[in-house]
Amino acid sequence: MAKLTKDEFISALKEMTILEVKELVDAMKEEFGVDPSAVAVAAAPAAGAAQEDNSTKTVVLKEAGATKMQVIKLLKEITGLGLVEAKGLADNGGNVKENVSAKEAEEIKAQLEEAGATVELV
Repeated sequence: MAKLTKDEFISALKEMTILEVKELVDAMKEEFGVDPSAVAVAAAPAAGAAQEDNSTKTVVLKEAGATKMQVIKLLKEITGLGLVEAKGLADNGGNVKENVSAKEAEEIKAQLEEAGATVELV
């Protein structure tokens, strides 16, 4: 089997649904005996130390608004979620993206508000 590059692997992850990613994580736990999310949490402080001066924000969807279909399409594009997951986020609200730069958070907020959504940055 050909070895995947990091970029190819990330590209493949972007095409997966949340359920498929969860199944992948579970398979990795079983195969290697390591929780990949624990590795990501352990690596986060080291990465965060290099970016201390850059504030990060979480983009929170409060309400999809009257043009929910446009918001769902935009959520799919921004997050890489599948249709069902993006619809669930539009219906229930919640975190769209976490720990993104303040600039990227403002851009995402502007896109979602232009589509008719109510968005908050925390």
